[in-house]
Amino acid sequence: MRTGPTNEQLKGLITELKKKAYSDSGNIMLWRRIASDLEKSSRNRRAVNLSRISRYTKSGETVIVPGKVLSSGILDKSITIAAWQFSRQAVDKIAKANAKALTITELMQVNPEGKNVRIIG
Repeated sequence: MRTGPTNEQLKGLITELKKKAYSDSGNIMLWRRIASDLEKSSRNRRAVNLSRISRYTKSGETVIVPGKVLSSGILDKSITIAAWQFSRQAVDKIAKANAKALTITELMQVNPEGKNVRIIG
């Protein structure tokens, strides 16, 4: 029997994402997809290293990780990364690379339509 996440903050984020997906501004598939990915069990949630993000992105892009960003590897581009969680070392490396680390909620406020956002993981 599937119960979903038990973390109250995560439940709130998923609800917020679903509301945004079906808002007045239209049917925004990105937010629905991220909510669906975050509803998975913690074993199936994504954990992405900075090396992978660096490998598959271009400078100036916006990336979303429906899971956790880990610090393994080098980030050599100035990009915006939004995720559910970041390791402490990953936040330090992101700051050193002149990149931005945002929560998914902050990305929803900055880019409500979810335009030009790449999902990594």
